[in-house]
Amino acid sequence: MRRAWLVAVLVLNCQGYELTGRIEPPAALPVFLHGATAPFENSTVSGTDGRFRFRKLPGGAYTLGVSTAARGEVLQTIELSPGTVDSRGRVDVLVRVDQAHLESDGRRTSGATISAVVLSVPERALREYAEAQRCLSRRQSDCAVAHLQRAVEIAPRFAAAWNQLGTIAYQTRRYSDAEANFRRALEADAEAFEPLVNLGGVLLNLGHPEQATEYNRRAVERRPNDALANSQLGISYFESGDLDKAETYLKTAVRLDPAHFSHPQLILAEIYQRRGDLPAARAALSSFLQQHPDSPEAAGIRQKMAALGR
Repeated sequence: MRRAWLVAVLVLNCQGYELTGRIEPPAALPVFLHGATAPFENSTVSGTDGRFRFRKLPGGAYTLGVSTAARGEVLQTIELSPGTVDSRGRVDVLVRVDQAHLESDGRRTSGATISAVVLSVPERALREYAEAQRCLSRRQSDCAVAHLQRAVEIAPRFAAAWNQLGTIAYQTRRYSDAEANFRRALEADAEAFEPLVNLGGVLLNLGHPEQATEYNRRAVERRPNDALANSQLGISYFESGDLDKAETYLKTAVRLDPAHFSHPQLILAEIYQRRGDLPAARAALSSFLQQHPDSPEAAGIRQKMAALGR
């Protein structure tokens, strides 16, 4: 029986996983799926019953977004791996669209951002951007970059295109290019949230926690319910040695999105271990394993938990 189960998992990995979900309260809304750690974009529209589906997805971490026209968006990390899917290779999620889950900075909602782009960017540049999204849905990042570069040549102040170029550079570990692209996006649109929080992240990777703190602090002020902004601000404070502030924002990130791809539990565990609070460190590591059972780090984390004792 165990051998047959293993064979089934291998087949599912070849065919891809499936993500299904339901929006509550039910509504026909745009649903977006972004690769959290690798270039990928896809989208659909939920039915009037709130149901949506994405098929043939490779394993990995994704950011699922549900966008409303005037109230903001709901974001949630989804991890697809043998330990998180059911026997049919599927994850089914419930997305609640209410004030407690919506992420909006009060200055500009998702709908307002789209309207501004449509009004200010030439049609030719928008077509290039749309082609780039189609390339990303096929995981063809080089194709996407070519279209995005043409888009910003046509419209140098096309902030969304600069941000997408930065995201692809970040996910392919070209951090200096990512920083430059995110800065170009902010120069084009100082009120854009995505390049703001993304710049805060890439500055951490470049080893500039003090600079990162300022951008991540601004991101949290803009969107207090954004898990990425909170996690990055917590990491910024951790890298700067302020463990108390780091703990506050990392715990907020875990509360908002326990499976978040930035893995805030691991930094929390390090904070608790430095303080000598070994039970809290074990609890943080246990929380990580519950969300990421197939992480490459899982075996090492289990060993660390054993070393911490009970």
